[in-house]
Amino acid sequence: MGYKEAAKAIEGFIRGMVEGAGANGVVIGISGGLDSSTVAILSVRALGKERVIGLIMPMPGITSESDLRLARELSRDLGINFYEIDIGDIYSSYERRNPLHDRTNRVANGNLQARIRMSLLYYAANSKNMLVAGTSDRSEILLGYFTKYGDGASDMIPIGDLYKTQVRSLAMEIGVPEEIVRKPSSPGLWVGQTAEGEIGLSYDVIDRILEAYFDLRMPESEIPEKLGVDKAAVKKVIEMSRKSAHKRAMPPKPSVRMILR
Repeated sequence: MGYKEAAKAIEGFIRGMVEGAGANGVVIGISGGLDSSTVAILSVRALGKERVIGLIMPMPGITSESDLRLARELSRDLGINFYEIDIGDIYSSYERRNPLHDRTNRVANGNLQARIRMSLLYYAANSKNMLVAGTSDRSEILLGYFTKYGDGASDMIPIGDLYKTQVRSLAMEIGVPEEIVRKPSSPGLWVGQTAEGEIGLSYDVIDRILEAYFDLRMPESEIPEKLGVDKAAVKKVIEMSRKSAHKRAMPPKPSVRMILR
C-alpha cells in the first residue's frame, strides 16, 4: 500500500510541476535502466502518453544492444512519441575540435556523453515547451553519483526522494518490466560499467548507511555496530557524500555588494 500511495504522490507532483510552469508535458532520457523507466511510466500515468516525449541516446560501442532494446520496447509499450539520437557523431565533433581532448580520460569522456545527452533533452524541452524530468534517485544524489550538468541537470526529479532499493520496489509496483528491475544499475558511460562495481558496495548496503546517517541522524561512529556493516564501507559512503556536496549546490559566489556601498 505504501508504494501505491508513493506512486500517486509522485504523479501528483509531476502534474503540479507541469501545470505550474504552464508547460505542455515532459521530456525524458530513456536508457533502458531502472530509474528512467520508472520515471517514464509515472509521467505517462500523471500526464497521459501524448504529453511525454522520450529520447533514446545511444553511444556507439558503449551502449549495449540489451539496453537499447529495453528502451525501445518500453517506449513502444507506453505509446509515447520517442526519438532515437545516436550521439556518436556529436561526440566525435568534440573529440576532433577540442585541443584538450584526451582519449585515455575515461571519466571526462563519460561525463561529456552525459552532458551531450542533457543538451539534447533541453533542446527538445525548449522547442516543445516542456520540462526535463530528471531520473536520479536519492542514493545517487547523496553519493554524488551523477554527472554535474549532465544527468544531474533537470527541471524536476520525480524519484529524487527514494533510495535505489525503494525505486526497485516502486518499479515492481507500477509494472516496470522485470528484466529492467533486476538488471544491475549502470550510468552506461563506458563498456562494462556498473554502479555497484564502480562504488564497490551493493545498494542494499549503501542505502542502509545513507538512511542511518541522513534520515535517522545516527552518528557515523555508531553506524557499523548498529547496522552490522563494515566500518570502511560506512566511511566510504559518507566520504563520497561529503566530497560531492558541490554537485548538490548552486555554484558559490563571494559577498562583495556591501563593499560597493
